[in-house]
Amino acid sequence: EVGFDRDRKVIMCILREPYIPISKFKDIFNNIEVLAREGSFDKFVFDKRSLRAFHQPSMEWYFIEWKKTVLDYGIDKHRKILPPEEWFAKMVEIAKFQILEKYPNNIAHLLDIQYFDTIEDCLEK
Repeated sequence: EVGFDRDRKVIMCILREPYIPISKFKDIFNNIEVLAREGSFDKFVFDKRSLRAFHQPSMEWYFIEWKKTVLDYGIDKHRKILPPEEWFAKMVEIAKFQILEKYPNNIAHLLDIQYFDTIEDCLEK
């Protein structure tokens, strides 16, 4: 589910499935990229609470390629909601470390990435 609020300059994606195959994941995010290109947005909210599987290749593509593209369109604030399982947060932490190490010239230092428990907090902060 993808939505946006031009007044708040935010695009939001709420995943509703426990697993998203990489081809579908890329389709969703390529469509979000088109929306980002057409609007004046600076924040992206990504609600992943429904996920029950962590797919490293999807997250690597999202972090290295997709975020760089939407940064070019002005989106530098990323707000995320993770599934409640502790193992998922740990996988995100490990994957992020591996990605940053594998891609030392990444754009992470240009992004404001924060994690919250609710959509309301993501929108406000």
